[in-house]
Amino acid sequence: MGNLNVIVAGANGLAGEVGKKGTVSDVTFFNLKKGNDSVTLIEPTKYPEKMSSLFYAASMSQFAILVAEKIDSAMGETILMLDCLGIDKGMIILRNYIQEAQLRPLLAGTALDSYTITEDDPIKLREKLLELAAAMKVNGTSCGSVPVDSHFNVKGVGTVVLGSVINGTIKKHDKMRVLPLTDAVILKSIQKHDIDSDSAAEGEHVGLALRGIESERLDRGYVLTTDDSVKMSKTVIDNAKIVKYWPSPLKEGMVIHVGHWMQMVPCRIASVNNGSDPKNPATELELESEIIHRPGDDGVMMYLEGGKLRIIGKIALK
Repeated sequence: MGNLNVIVAGANGLAGEVGKKGTVSDVTFFNLKKGNDSVTLIEPTKYPEKMSSLFYAASMSQFAILVAEKIDSAMGETILMLDCLGIDKGMIILRNYIQEAQLRPLLAGTALDSYTITEDDPIKLREKLLELAAAMKVNGTSCGSVPVDSHFNVKGVGTVVLGSVINGTIKKHDKMRVLPLTDAVILKSIQKHDIDSDSAAEGEHVGLALRGIESERLDRGYVLTTDDSVKMSKTVIDNAKIVKYWPSPLKEGMVIHVGHWMQMVPCRIASVNNGSDPKNPATELELESEIIHRPGDDGVMMYLEGGKLRIIGKIALK
């Protein structure tokens, strides 16, 4: 049994030709299933107007389909987002007479350098994705985490959360921490593509029924976890890695956002020392609220007032 989460970026509509439409918000889910293997296609529906749409879709994904309809600032920003998140497996669909030779220089030196060109054929694409899902190896660790994408109350069931298992494995009846709250909840049931299951592994998109918390107390970005290493930080100090296209050095006092999992947290640059390398400055960030992460995870730095380029780079969350 394998599962693959795939961001489909560059053109809305293709995912709907490949999979069956599911839940809709600023991202739209499309589901594809064959036997025990499944694919969840995630479309950043509100991008490029909303940077969060692209970030959330990419942060839930292990694989990318990049549709090259035109080479513009949105295409460049999408490439940088996938690179910052380290999504190094994917395919490219070329449209409107764009040639591979035009695109490859933009991918050089990024996580997308090894993406392969594929046909613009939904049927063949569906077959390829199911083959990839079948080959996925399950992470068998005994603890796991699910960042909350959406949450609601279901009559007769109670609180239900939708999200993707970001690491490890979760099991029915697990006792889970709810961060940033101090609550502990019991995982009553797990559904994958509307089918009950006793467990879910890394990469699987799930619906979870919870006992011990009301839906109104949850929010997008909260994390359900059995992993004791998951922590919260309100200050981040490390050398940032700035994308090569970012036009100017970071400045003290700038207000930016840091994205991780399903969180986009506002913060202020408390101090920055560019030294001899403004692309790798020693940086201290003071966050408006605590960010939830594992030690050593990367956060994506974004400046939402940045015009055609809103991605600054990434920084380690220690």
